[in-house]
Amino acid sequence: SRIASYELAARMQTTAKEALDIAGESESTKKLYGIDHKDTKEYGTRCLIARRLGERGVRFVQLFLNGQPWDNHENIHSALPSIGRRTDQPAAALVTDLKQRGLLDSTVVHWGGEIGRLPVVQSRSKPGRDHNGQGFSTWLAGSGFKPGTIYGETDEVGHRATVNKVTANDYQATLLHQFGLNHNELIYHHGGRSQKLTNDRPARVVKEIIS
Repeated sequence: SRIASYELAARMQTTAKEALDIAGESESTKKLYGIDHKDTKEYGTRCLIARRLGERGVRFVQLFLNGQPWDNHENIHSALPSIGRRTDQPAAALVTDLKQRGLLDSTVVHWGGEIGRLPVVQSRSKPGRDHNGQGFSTWLAGSGFKPGTIYGETDEVGHRATVNKVTANDYQATLLHQFGLNHNELIYHHGGRSQKLTNDRPARVVKEIIS
C-alpha cells in the first residue's frame, strides 16, 4: 500500500505539470476567459485551469481570488465593483466552456462565499458592510439544476430570507443529492464519534431547483 501511494504521488506530479500548462489553449479560449486583459487574467487563468482539471477527471476543484478581497468592511463603493470586474467574465466563461464541451451536464458549478452582507453601512468614514447570516445569495449551474431559476427572497431591505428559505443544511442535502448521495446515510468519523454534514438537524433536498 505504501509503495502504491508513492507511485500515485509520482504520477500526480508528472500529470499536474501538463494539466496546469495553458499554453496549448486556443487564443479564442484564452480571450473567452479574459486572460488577454490585466483585470481578468489572474482569475481567468484559475477558471481555465479548473476546466482542464475537470476534464482530466479531478472530482473537486475549489477556486479562490488572490488575497480573498470579498470581506468588504470598508470602501465598498470602489472595492466591490473592482472584484466584479476581475471575476464576472471568467466565471461566466467557465460555465460557457463546460457547456460547449459537453461537461456541464456532469459538473456542478457553485459560486458562493462564507456568508451574506448586511444591507446597512458599517462605517461612515470608509463605508462597508458587515456580515449577515440571515440573508445570503449564491448561484449554481450544471448537473441537473434548472437553468434560469430564482428561488427564495429576502425582505424588502435584503436583511433576512422570508420566502422559500434554504438553510445551510438544506443546501448541503441538495448538493449531496446531486452527487448521488443521501445526506442521512453519509457518515464520517471525527473526534471519536460519527457525524453527518447536516449534523442530524432538519434538512431537505430543495427539489424546486432540480430539473
